[in-house]
Amino acid sequence: MITGSFKDRSVFITGHTGFKGSWLTIWLHRLGATVSGYSLPPPTTPSNFEASFVRKLLLRHYDGDIRDCVQLHAAMRACSPDVVFHLAAQPLVRQSYRDPLHTLGVNVMGTASLLEAVRELRHPCVVVVITSDKCYENNGPGEPHEESDPLGGHDPYSASKAAAEIIAASYRQSFFPPDDLARHGVKLATVRAGNVIGGGDWAADRIVPDMVRALSSNTAVAVRNPSSVRPWQHVLEPLCGYLLLASRMLASDDPRWLSGWNFGPPARAEVAVREVVDLFCQRWGSVRWQDMSSVDAPYEDHMLRLSTQKAAKELGWQSRWNLGKAIERTCRWYQSFYAQPERSTYELCAEDIADYETSVSKKNGRSAHPPLHAHAR
Repeated sequence: MITGSFKDRSVFITGHTGFKGSWLTIWLHRLGATVSGYSLPPPTTPSNFEASFVRKLLLRHYDGDIRDCVQLHAAMRACSPDVVFHLAAQPLVRQSYRDPLHTLGVNVMGTASLLEAVRELRHPCVVVVITSDKCYENNGPGEPHEESDPLGGHDPYSASKAAAEIIAASYRQSFFPPDDLARHGVKLATVRAGNVIGGGDWAADRIVPDMVRALSSNTAVAVRNPSSVRPWQHVLEPLCGYLLLASRMLASDDPRWLSGWNFGPPARAEVAVREVVDLFCQRWGSVRWQDMSSVDAPYEDHMLRLSTQKAAKELGWQSRWNLGKAIERTCRWYQSFYAQPERSTYELCAEDIADYETSVSKKNGRSAHPPLHAHAR
C-alpha cells in the first residue's frame, strides 16, 4: 500500500528541479517523506520548482551535474536514502539532434553514475530509474509497446533512453541480482511513461509549453507535427505509478517488482497532436494555431503507444484522469499562474494532487490500487 509507505522515509531525487521532478517532490513531501534533491538549476524560467517554492520542501538541495561522480556519491552518502528516484536527464528529442554527445553523456553516463553511487553506498534501498516510452525500437506498426519489446531508438534521445534501460538491467544482473537481496539489499526497477502534461512545464519544443507561451501572449500556436499520435496523460498519472511501484518494492522482496514497467493512458487518450491542440485552445478560449510541419524537420516517430497490462495486472494501477480532465487541469494551472505570476503555485499543485488522490480512492469507483493520502506538513 502507498498510504504510509513514504512517511519519514529518506527519499533522494535526481532531477528534482525539472517538471516531473518538482511535482514528485511536492507529492512525496505531502506523503510525509524526507526529501533531498540533486540536480542542475531549473532548466527554464519560469519553472515549477521556483514558482512552487519547492526548495523549501527539501531537507537537502544539491546543485550538481549527475555525471559528477564525486559530488553525487557524497550527496547520497549524506542522505542515506531508503528510496532513490532517478529523473535527471536531457529530456528533449530535438535538443538531442542539436547536441547528441551531451544527450548521450547525461542520459547514459548519468544513469551509470547514479547506479554506481548506489553500488558504492552499500546501503539497502529501492531505486526507480525513469526512462521513456521512446526507449523501444519503433518499427511503425502502431501496436502498443509491451515491456518485453526490443529496445532501440532512431534519434539520439531515444537511443540514450534505450541505453539507460540496458545499463540498469546490467547493474541489476551484475551487482543487484534479485535472488541475492539478502546480500546487497538494492531493489532496482525502470519505468517508462508517455507524453505527460500538467502545470509548470516551460520546456522548449514541447507542444503544451509552446501553446501556453503563444496563448498567454495572444499569438497563434505553431504546431510542428499535427498528425503525430502520442499517449497523452497528466503528469500525476505516471508519478502515481512510480510511487505505487516503489511502495511495493519497499514492502516486499518479491523479484517481480524488479523489472521494467509501462505507465500510459488508455487507447482513447492516444490521439493526434492536432486534437490535443484543439482541445487545449478551446479550453483556453482561443482556437488560433498554424500547421508548421516541414519535410526538413528532424525525424520523430509518428506513432507511440504503450501497453499497461502488466501494471494493471501486477500493481493494480490504471489511468484515472481522461484526456479532457488532464487538459482542463493543465489549462487551469497555467491561467492561474499568469493571472498572478508572483503568487506561489504550490497550492495549485497541491490541489491537483489532492483531487487526483480522491479520484484514486473513491470507494464507489472500485479503485484497483490503494489510496494515496496526503499529509501536508
